[in-house]
Amino acid sequence: MTNKVSIRVLFFGAARDVVDANPLDLSLEAPATVSSAFQSLVERFSQLERFGRSLLFAVNQEYATPDTVLKENDELAVFPPVSGGSHDFFELTTEPIDVGMVARRVVLPECGATVTLDGYAREWTKGKRTLYLVYEAYDAMALTEMQRLGVEAHQKFDIAHLGIVHRTGRLEIGETSVVIAASAPHRQAAFQACEWTIKELKRTVPIWKKEVYESGEEEWVGAADFHG
Repeated sequence: MTNKVSIRVLFFGAARDVVDANPLDLSLEAPATVSSAFQSLVERFSQLERFGRSLLFAVNQEYATPDTVLKENDELAVFPPVSGGSHDFFELTTEPIDVGMVARRVVLPECGATVTLDGYAREWTKGKRTLYLVYEAYDAMALTEMQRLGVEAHQKFDIAHLGIVHRTGRLEIGETSVVIAASAPHRQAAFQACEWTIKELKRTVPIWKKEVYESGEEEWVGAADFHG
């Protein structure tokens, strides 16, 4: 007897217009993933194929990638680009950052390249061994400043979308602290936008980190001194 996974599927925006049931109960063979669920949905609603790779997914109200595993009674949401097509997003989080998931949020058919910058906690700084980092932000101002950088990046570079996700709180060595993802019709603009954005983020966004060293020494570092 084949194991089954039962999930609930929600459709939003234009994706909802091509289905005949919303919400929809779906039974999948285990192990099930977002990808296998979507394939099952396409077999039933062939018009979903017209969205290409632009559709986004969320599992239990969190963005998901095609290989995200689905469990019994999970809720899968299927939706096209939000806010009339804008994929720009600027976020602070205390949770671990999934770099691939961030990159997936700026991928659209009209773009020829997505460039993703992954900044993570390094072990050695100026000859000192770091045990862990602590990031602190002036949240409201940091988000406002990230949004301003997004507007300026669009003015400077021929990009389609830009996303910035920065983590706060304690980070262990090797954990991602910041992800910047830019998509563009041509890769050069995406590279340039990422490089410019990280430099400006370091310079203007009110986020600080504390280095906790093996020696027991602790040192707060201002925005202009980190992410390097």
